[in-house]
Amino acid sequence: MGIGSTTALDLGSAGMGLLIVRLALGLAMAAHGSQKLFGWFGGYGIEGTGKYFEALGFRPGKLFAAKAGLGEFVSGLLVALGLLGPFGPGLMLAPMLVAIIVVHRPNGFFAAGNGIEVPYLYAIGALGLAFTGFGDFSLDALLGLTGLATTVIAVAAVGVGVLGALGTLALRHPVPKPAEAQG
Repeated sequence: MGIGSTTALDLGSAGMGLLIVRLALGLAMAAHGSQKLFGWFGGYGIEGTGKYFEALGFRPGKLFAAKAGLGEFVSGLLVALGLLGPFGPGLMLAPMLVAIIVVHRPNGFFAAGNGIEVPYLYAIGALGLAFTGFGDFSLDALLGLTGLATTVIAVAAVGVGVLGALGTLALRHPVPKPAEAQG
């Protein structure tokens, strides 16, 4: 069966579809992380991102900026390359969940209003890839690492990502807004 079939899965088409999704999601996430780490693509680097993180209550800001940037950069590369099964997607979840909760949630859903839309899509894409595997056009397939694509490992990787987000949130010390400081 070919594209559009609902009765059988063409593994070649599925592998190509996974490659397209992995490249789009992974390279975009790696670029996002490189903005924080290196100041590439119009980013602010560790210094500027660290100041922003301080304002969000993540202190020391440079450490949290480096952690977030490294998580985004490495997870993006792992996903784009299709390497190490669900570990890249699990790693991608942590900074996206923190971004959703701390930065974007008060602004609703849509990206036009700085809502959760973009980090939500990254997180959902990561979840999907964690449970589907990377397909035939991946380094995992080339290196014989497809055994990493199991439900048990995916659940564990996703769990670690969620715990990483919760741990990061627990370390946050929100800065009171001026009205809160006076009251």
